[in-house]
Amino acid sequence: MKKITVAKGDGIGPEIMDATLDIILAAGARIEIDEIEVGEKVYLAGNTSGIAKASWESIRSNKVFLKAPITTPQGGGYKSLNVTTRKMLGLYANIRPCSSLYPFVETKHKNMDMVIIRENEEDLYAGIEHQQTDEVVQCLKLVSRPGCEKIIRYAFEYAKLYGRKKVTCFTKDNIMKQTDGLFHEVFNEIGYEYPDIEKEHWIIDIGAAKMADTPEIFDVIVTLNLYGDVISDIAAQIAGSVGLAGSANIGQECAMFEAIHGSAPRRAGQNMANPSGLLQGAVMMLNHIGQNDIAEKVQNAWLKTLEDGIHTYDIYKENTSKEKVGTKEFAQAVISRLDQSPKILKTVNYSEVSPIIIKPYQRKPSTKKELVGFDAFVHWKGLDPNELGEIISKLNTKSLTINMITNRGIKVWPHGFEETFCTDHWRCRFKAADGKTISKREIVNILWAAIQNGIDVIKTENLYYFDDKAGFSLGQGQ
Repeated sequence: MKKITVAKGDGIGPEIMDATLDIILAAGARIEIDEIEVGEKVYLAGNTSGIAKASWESIRSNKVFLKAPITTPQGGGYKSLNVTTRKMLGLYANIRPCSSLYPFVETKHKNMDMVIIRENEEDLYAGIEHQQTDEVVQCLKLVSRPGCEKIIRYAFEYAKLYGRKKVTCFTKDNIMKQTDGLFHEVFNEIGYEYPDIEKEHWIIDIGAAKMADTPEIFDVIVTLNLYGDVISDIAAQIAGSVGLAGSANIGQECAMFEAIHGSAPRRAGQNMANPSGLLQGAVMMLNHIGQNDIAEKVQNAWLKTLEDGIHTYDIYKENTSKEKVGTKEFAQAVISRLDQSPKILKTVNYSEVSPIIIKPYQRKPSTKKELVGFDAFVHWKGLDPNELGEIISKLNTKSLTINMITNRGIKVWPHGFEETFCTDHWRCRFKAADGKTISKREIVNILWAAIQNGIDVIKTENLYYFDDKAGFSLGQGQ
């Protein structure tokens, strides 16, 4: 008997959770339920995180969390509980299978069968944002080597465990050469350890277009947080419906299982919602806790129900469906088929499935780190980059001189174009005049001179070489 934490959530959440629990308990799931309340009511009661301390203790004690969709109130600075839970509990891997159920669920892609494995903790979802000038805000994109190594190794281990033949990496490293470049680099490094698995890399824009057009060419896709969030919803929708897809969020200690869709408050209390997404999450949960026999029984019964044309409103089609049912009736239809398997759709067999364990990250030896300059971000309301260049040049020292000014990443000084539109947010790059390393005191001296000259420096970034490799990007047009 395994004790799990359950949250019924908001909107349609309680209905689909009740249906899901009815099904897996009828199938013989060996679980004890510890129910907590999270989401909208908790937020509005004054808890800006949407979850109470006692609820955290339940999740951390039980290690397994089955969660229905929740509503995050608009405004008020409320942070997403989904993101908070993933990051607080170290749930680094988000797994979203997306398979066609053709011909029983309408889709243009009858041979689609892919799994998207999304990094879950970092990237732009770190949520570190600042307004820096009247016109410009920033969001920091954080990508770490440990984060890359964990998710990419998980993807290859998943492919190995489930007999998948290919792992595809999606990045935008033609533009973001440092952050996405690191992800691609680690993908190549780890890929060498799996010679029996085919490996490929796509730039995210054309890769996503190809996925939407011919998803059958993909098997396992591994990618960064934001890209994975977007393409997994696209994949679920083109497979038949976002309402059919579930996901697992896996960490070293804890795991959370859920549907990928939202709380759909307009459908709440109407006995209309499709519980399939949350049920798919529950099936992954059962495999995770070693109850493969129950997971297999539930999944095959669910496939048989869909095959028999018993459909909720979101996937019901007159030419393919046989009966339109509500949430409760769909659950009962699955329960009545718990000893049956599909005839046309592929029967699942989970007898060889086991949890994937990734060894903790081992920190690499330190590299040679050399400080060679810094970027000073300046709030300046002028419009002529040449005028700013003259002002900033007054800060030059014998060891540090202004090398370039950019605006929104585009080089505007020296030799900029008049056509380039500029905001009030300027990056002024100082580099060592002799190409050698500098001290941080020299940076402080320039910043003090900026204050004396009335220059509003709002942020700085040090420029380093790591083992003689630049740890910073050039300006666009440089």
